[in-house]
Amino acid sequence: MPPPSPRPSVDPLTTGAVGLAVVAVSSSAPLIAYAAAPALAIAFWRNLLAVAVLSPFALARRRAEFRRLAVGAGRREGLFCVLSGVALAGHFATWVPSAQLTSVATSTALVATQPVWQGLIARAQGRPLPRVVWIGIAVAVGGAAVATGVDVGVSGRAVLGDVLALIGAMFAAVYTAFGERARVSISTTTYTTICYGICALILLALCLVGGVRLTGFDGRTWLAILALVAGAQLLGHSMFNYALRKIPATTVSVLILLEAPGAAVLGWAWLGQLPRPYALLGMALLLTGVAVVVLGGGRAARRATPNALPTDPTPLAD
Repeated sequence: MPPPSPRPSVDPLTTGAVGLAVVAVSSSAPLIAYAAAPALAIAFWRNLLAVAVLSPFALARRRAEFRRLAVGAGRREGLFCVLSGVALAGHFATWVPSAQLTSVATSTALVATQPVWQGLIARAQGRPLPRVVWIGIAVAVGGAAVATGVDVGVSGRAVLGDVLALIGAMFAAVYTAFGERARVSISTTTYTTICYGICALILLALCLVGGVRLTGFDGRTWLAILALVAGAQLLGHSMFNYALRKIPATTVSVLILLEAPGAAVLGWAWLGQLPRPYALLGMALLLTGVAVVVLGGGRAARRATPNALPTDPTPLAD
């Protein structure tokens, strides 16, 4: 996969979108814990219902863009959208079962290695990361591990869960990398409609093959799923996808780790789950690592291109 083209400079709208995305995805874990439904079924419904919301607007406003992706010169970008959806489904299909095979803490910590895989993808694309970014990634991932209270599984079942969590992190990195490439020339609405649609189809097939129950939930569970669609999916994933046009995939992957302290705050407010002292230490380390990646990486990029001309900061319409 070739590296993406140079992106426009970050503007206040993109910064606000990332902040909103962090808050939105932080609601995911508490809502999933609240919903009385299989996790894969929740993943399927949040993607399918997001497509149901997005597709009328996408088809009304972006019909020409869909045609270009299907039969025109943009078929390559269309392929990136499809592959991103496949990778997102792979992330859900591996990480969700991992939490049932190993401890939730270990699963969460291992999937938090996504920025490492994202950095390796960038390196493979010919974009080596500055040393300060790698330092920040290491601090952030270490902080995530401390915050979740990672432990090491010793049984064969736990080892399988650990492997699935790592694979889930890799799929998440591939999903973000393809999204970064597609978002160079494709609007957010078109990209997310295709990506979530492909993901929903694959998850539906997995649920049918695995005998996962998809209906018969109580009203509380459906309300939680609708909240996941509105929050974690449409305002979370979609806003991160919007930001990929102006923020590198590696930085976005590190910013996604802010979900951990965000979820802890919401868990304390909603469920009365007060974080343990070591979790607070881990969150502090995580925030430090994020700051190093964002600030240190930005300085390194400016030093590398001191004479670069400013780019058009105007974002796509959506």
